Amino acid sequence: MPYLTAPEALADLLPDEPRFRSNQLEHWLYRTPVLDASLMTNLPGHIRERIGEALWPFSVEVDQTADGGKTRKWLFRTGDGASIETVLMGYPRRTTLCISSQAGCAMGCSFCATGQFGFERHLRAGEIVAQVAYAAASLRAAPITGVPPRVTNVVFMGMGEPLANPGGVFEAIRRMIDVMGISARAITVSTVGHVPGIYRLADTPWSVNLAVSLHAADDALRTRLVPLNERYDIGAVVEAASHYFAVKGRRISLEWALIAGTNDTEDQARKLAAIARGLAAHINVIALNPTPLSADRPPDAATIRSFMRTLRDEGANATLRDTRGQDIDAACGQLRIRSAASEQRERAQEADHATDEG
Repeated sequence: MPYLTAPEALADLLPDEPRFRSNQLEHWLYRTPVLDASLMTNLPGHIRERIGEALWPFSVEVDQTADGGKTRKWLFRTGDGASIETVLMGYPRRTTLCISSQAGCAMGCSFCATGQFGFERHLRAGEIVAQVAYAAASLRAAPITGVPPRVTNVVFMGMGEPLANPGGVFEAIRRMIDVMGISARAITVSTVGHVPGIYRLADTPWSVNLAVSLHAADDALRTRLVPLNERYDIGAVVEAASHYFAVKGRRISLEWALIAGTNDTEDQARKLAAIARGLAAHINVIALNPTPLSADRPPDAATIRSFMRTLRDEGANATLRDTRGQDIDAACGQLRIRSAASEQRERAQEADHATDEG
């Protein structure tokens, strides 16, 4: 499969062809992606046929749209059955793609649909990059009115902990920047606080954005919400984030999913503001997107306003983000849960049918 091959090794897929053919293939894979190999017009027919169904390292299991077509979510299925979720969010000046770095997640955050299903495996670099290429090809094939016709921003905020998969993620970032031409400043890596991974990311040559999914401002609450906090507490996470800022000069973002009755209090807001001031960080607040396997829910509008007001009164730079695509399960892992539930119902119906026949 072409995307599972490093760009520099594409010639190995075309051993009997002149070198320029692999350069043409690289162009179609990374710079001007297309949904079907038959559209690679300057390649001979026999090469297009050879690529054929092997073009993508996954198949499309679910394709849903919301927000007037400006939010689109795909559930991809790899050949070994692993699930990958990718969400496209279109805005007037940017088109942001939220991609997955793992099939499932081992972090076990209590409010996250992905974590509730556990960990399957790391995604390979080609599977990560192919999400970007597929979205770019889809935009070219069917532009969205009022939205840039290309992927302008990439965020590693989908399924998985990116910094737990440095091999796949760092190689994917390299391909996005060096081959696809996406600016490092337009790429964001989000982590729940994988401290060794933050230091490792600081050692890479790319000044990508770092977002830390904090979600709680004291260790007792954060350990309950984010089990990794037992290994790397808030102090260690803040120290690593501060190091990244010092090395890269890129402002840190603190991500905060507001959960009713849990982390939406004035006390949490004040503590969060203090952390943000110390890091010169920006806070991104979003009301929790509920998941079927958790009782956690978002706060009401008045509580959200009060939380944001306290942050600003305390001198923090904070933004309340839109909740996009709720009607298509756009939060990480939700589409996978729905698909799995559907499969379970089908198996149960088949079993009932077999029992009736017996």
